[in-house]
Amino acid sequence: MKILITGGAGFIGSHLAERHLERGDEICVIDDLSTGSIQNIQHLKGHPNFNYYIDDVTHYRLMAELIDQCDIVYHLAAAVGVRLIVESPVRTIETNLRCTEVVLNLAAKKRKRVLITSTSEVYGKREHVPFKETDDLLMGPPDKGRWSYACSKAIDEFLALAYWREKEVPAVVLRLFNTVGPRQTGRYGMVIPNFVRQALSGQSITVYGNGSQRRCFAHVSDVVGAMIQIVQHPSAVGNVYNLGSNQEVTILELAERVKQLTASDSPIVLVSYDKAYEEGFEDMMRRVPDLSKVQELIGYSPRRDLDTMLQSVIDYERSHFVARAEFAPGEFAPAIANLSAIETASS
Repeated sequence: MKILITGGAGFIGSHLAERHLERGDEICVIDDLSTGSIQNIQHLKGHPNFNYYIDDVTHYRLMAELIDQCDIVYHLAAAVGVRLIVESPVRTIETNLRCTEVVLNLAAKKRKRVLITSTSEVYGKREHVPFKETDDLLMGPPDKGRWSYACSKAIDEFLALAYWREKEVPAVVLRLFNTVGPRQTGRYGMVIPNFVRQALSGQSITVYGNGSQRRCFAHVSDVVGAMIQIVQHPSAVGNVYNLGSNQEVTILELAERVKQLTASDSPIVLVSYDKAYEEGFEDMMRRVPDLSKVQELIGYSPRRDLDTMLQSVIDYERSHFVARAEFAPGEFAPAIANLSAIETASS
């Protein structure tokens, strides 16, 4: 089987590529490296069934060729991460909408199967949990840049389902809930890699808000395995599925668990949303998926518990601690000689 993965040099995309290669499939990745990293696919570059392009998904002629040659398209390319979304809402909206439009338009020509990754963010400010795929979506106001991502991904969903109904493109939409694991970057605000890096480097573990927000985390291995099953399932076409875990943890508890598992002396510090992002930043206090629909489809049940997930990230970060070449704005380069705390001029 021939597989095209947009955003394939990203965290999830690189794991998905690995899994398909293990199955004997031919993989083509396209990524502009704006949020992905060539390091994520470096180990795959010598594989005879792996090809990659450093280019933009809006490169229409290239995408036309790549989609024509493949059997399945996983569309993962998107602007991601709370920090990026808040700081660059124009980029967020344009990237998400234009890329999805190109993929679906080209897939329609030969009715190629497409999996569109969406997000739990589309549920917006809903308070009743668990979130069901049939629930109404409750977005925040347009003057809050934080909601630009949710709105753009919701439009992606509408577009995918419209292409299925009107042009018979076999599309399926997955709403991902906090996927975590090795290779996830903390650059754009992803909480677990940030906590782990702060703990390992002896820096303060920064919790935004009061830490009472609750989230459900799923390991990338569980998620990509489910993605492969879903995209090939004939009954999945034209549907939206939640995908993740329904086991909650508060962000403060998460920070404490990371501190314990890393045996870190780092203090846990609360930082207001206004200071971390922007004045009037809005967050959802809980995000819990109803997984009954995906369980009914493929028998999905996440296998890895929180400690297993955290340990996989800790092991990865420790192995890359000294070699890491770049750090996000606001992150700190680790000490090379030891794991001592590092002072910065802005602290």
